[in-house]
Amino acid sequence: MASTPFTAFNFDVEIHVPAISPAPICGGVFSECDGLEATMDVKSIREGGNNSRQIRLIGPVSYGAVTLKRGLTEASADLWQWVEAQQSQPNLSRGTATIVFRGADRAEAMVVTLDRCLLTKLKAPALSGKDGAVAIEELQLMYESMSFEPGAGNE
Repeated sequence: MASTPFTAFNFDVEIHVPAISPAPICGGVFSECDGLEATMDVKSIREGGNNSRQIRLIGPVSYGAVTLKRGLTEASADLWQWVEAQQSQPNLSRGTATIVFRGADRAEAMVVTLDRCLLTKLKAPALSGKDGAVAIEELQLMYESMSFEPGAGNE
């Protein structure tokens, strides 16, 4: 995982896209993470002759879009190459993102893995020669599945 220059950056992110590079294409730290969500559709079934209740069954799961804001990454054009690759090889250019949530002491609190990701938004900061701007203003990922693990600091 990437080293962290400031304690305000509490989310380490590593993205692997084998179609772009065998090494991670993004290893960075971000100050905000939003959109980790899973919503399960619930189907209601009425049982014949039983008018006092209904049976609830879990249906398909849908996932949100993860938005990471104000990030620092290594100097690389790999994320921009991923955007281009998705346009020319949409089925080959899926990625896997790992987000490590860190506590105030920088210990791992939780690790989230997002599978079969698509990079749907990549926004650079406003460019200014006098400011020390962040490398990525906003990065948004859509994903097909999500898994959680406790961090090494919680074992």
